[in-house]
Amino acid sequence: MSEPILRVEVEGPVAILTMNRPAKRNAMCDALLDAIDGFFSAPPAGVKVVILTGTAGHYCSGLDLSEHVARDAEGTMRHSRGWHAVMDKVQYGGLPVISAMFGAVIGGGLELATATHVRIAEPSTIFQLPEGRRGIFVGGGASVRVGRILGADRMIEMMLTGRKYDAEEGRAHGLAHYTVDEGAALSRARELAAQIADNAPLSNYIMIQALSRIEDMPKADGLFTESLCAALTQTSPDAQEGLAAFLEKRAPTFR
Repeated sequence: MSEPILRVEVEGPVAILTMNRPAKRNAMCDALLDAIDGFFSAPPAGVKVVILTGTAGHYCSGLDLSEHVARDAEGTMRHSRGWHAVMDKVQYGGLPVISAMFGAVIGGGLELATATHVRIAEPSTIFQLPEGRRGIFVGGGASVRVGRILGADRMIEMMLTGRKYDAEEGRAHGLAHYTVDEGAALSRARELAAQIADNAPLSNYIMIQALSRIEDMPKADGLFTESLCAALTQTSPDAQEGLAAFLEKRAPTFR
């Protein structure tokens, strides 16, 4: 039996998704994208945090150009919008997602990584958007997600020159939140996942849903939305448990 294109392992409240195309440096194809979409459309019951990683020394090397299908303008736009829908599902599906990265985080792989909420990079990690060398443009969300992190000026230079950022440069510019020793990304991701899984589920959900949207809002709208989020969380049973645990000097037990 052939290996699944996306391996799914559930360890208590944490699901580990491993992109599994080692011969292709885990390049993205429609089947892999569909598998990611399928998981986030119906995650297993009890899962509170997801770790997304790769295999054989690479996170994801971008779109598999060997499987490129010639499309007209309409078909290309619809395909791009399909990518956007899956990336939105990763970012806004309600589960915190941690990327454990190493090797290639290139093109569509970087688009996928920047849809996740916590990113950990090993020294082998390389961030790149090489679309200019292929005569194409990003289509999986990089102009928004990577652009928000780097700023338009730095992203333009990155794409024009094909510049590669290493792990430390990526952390300095926000493409990674943590850098770790070689081989340590997954273990660090497990530590952070356990910590995040202990948070109140509603607080995690609201943080994921609200903060990036508030960034897009005018100041007054953002502040109003913040008040709504505060009202939802601070009147919840988890807030009552959190306060009681603080007063009783014990760890909270959330739902």
